Amino acid sequence: MMSKTFAYSAFIIPNSSFAPGALAVNRSFVGIITTMRIRPARRIVGRVRLPGDKSISHRAAIIASLASGRSSITNFATGADCAATVSCLKALGVSIQENEGKLMIEGAGPRGLRAPATDLDCGNSGSTMRMLAGVLSGQDFETTLTGDQSLSARPMSRVIEPLELMGARVRSNDGRPPLMIAGTSALTAIDYDLPVPSAQVKSCILLAALHASGRTVITERQGVLRDHTERMLQWFGSSATRTTDNTTCTVSINGPVHLSAREVDVPGDVSSAAFFVAAASVLPDSDLRVEGVGLNPTRIGFIQQMRSMGAQIEVGVETERSNEPVGSIRVQGGMKNPSGMESHSIAGNLISQLIDELPLLAVVGTQMPGGIEIRNASELRFKESDRIALTVRNLRAMGANVEEFDDGLRVNCGQLQGARIEPHGDHRIAMAFTVAALIAEGTSEVVNSDCVGVSFPEFFSLLESIIER
Repeated sequence: MMSKTFAYSAFIIPNSSFAPGALAVNRSFVGIITTMRIRPARRIVGRVRLPGDKSISHRAAIIASLASGRSSITNFATGADCAATVSCLKALGVSIQENEGKLMIEGAGPRGLRAPATDLDCGNSGSTMRMLAGVLSGQDFETTLTGDQSLSARPMSRVIEPLELMGARVRSNDGRPPLMIAGTSALTAIDYDLPVPSAQVKSCILLAALHASGRTVITERQGVLRDHTERMLQWFGSSATRTTDNTTCTVSINGPVHLSAREVDVPGDVSSAAFFVAAASVLPDSDLRVEGVGLNPTRIGFIQQMRSMGAQIEVGVETERSNEPVGSIRVQGGMKNPSGMESHSIAGNLISQLIDELPLLAVVGTQMPGGIEIRNASELRFKESDRIALTVRNLRAMGANVEEFDDGLRVNCGQLQGARIEPHGDHRIAMAFTVAALIAEGTSEVVNSDCVGVSFPEFFSLLESIIER
């Protein structure tokens, strides 16, 4: 019988000094590790602190660049997506010094950005492209935003429409990148109902509204979206407001806005914590504490869902940093079937709160009596990959009984088997199925696992540090 331990092996580029025992997957090593070989784990035990929140880091760097004065950002996210944002801001003339996770940004002020010498490469980062599209719409020059093959296939009409209503001119490849933006200092405010629930689209409009005359109002009607942009704008001195009732949320801001430099301390990324929380929840006798993590109420839907599925999770807000609540998460292993629940369903307004964690929840669903069904999640098909199709394909490779729908999937409870996992460059698929490999029988291989560097380069090293062999 195979011992229940976590192990890995890496295919190394010839003559590389990067040894298989060194799990520090940072920017220097992206592209070196191609396959992770994973055996089952017994339990997860320990304490971890995670790299800075990716969503908050994007926004902090962009907003600090538009402020007047010098801002410092500590615990800035280490992934390639946020590095793409910093690279684009530098190309726009912003002075940014980087030193061991800390950024010093000399804000250019509302009109201090300058036309870049070349196209701005957003890499794989939809956040970078959509938010910078808003910023650039209020500048008096033309800019082209490009991305990698995956980003170039993602829909951008959802930001093009409101930006053109505000007065910018945007050309695209039939609604997809590259985006060629002819900005103007004469943007006008709009009232806009979001047709698709997207925090990136909302953020794009808010960043454009910094340069618009009048009051811009954005209405969310399909679930609560992340509010990091509103919080960060408030932290830098804007009058952004947010009001909610039972069915809608309205965000508004009066423009033009002058922002002042601030210090920002980025909390640990709760979306990254989700993979460790899930692994600890489904492995009996686990005991994990995640410290210094962001606990924004719009980001803890995953924790709430895991609890409803029987996970033993305690959350404690301990302080506030840069207008964001921060605290700890404690997980004790062993899912307890709540009230004899036979199956679990996620649909409707919950989807927008869980969009990044849905593939991971599908994996957890294989351990639920009756399995799990996810619907109304067609937005998953337009992420870094078609996450519905990839989740279904990889679950089937591991022996799961899965039904695929246009807007989701259903997976039944059952023992997973080790398999070859193909994330196709999608970091969240790679990490979700690493969790699946820890609870499977036999050995699994996650191919092209270096894609985790998009958001969480330290993923494998931190995971290995809390696996009990």
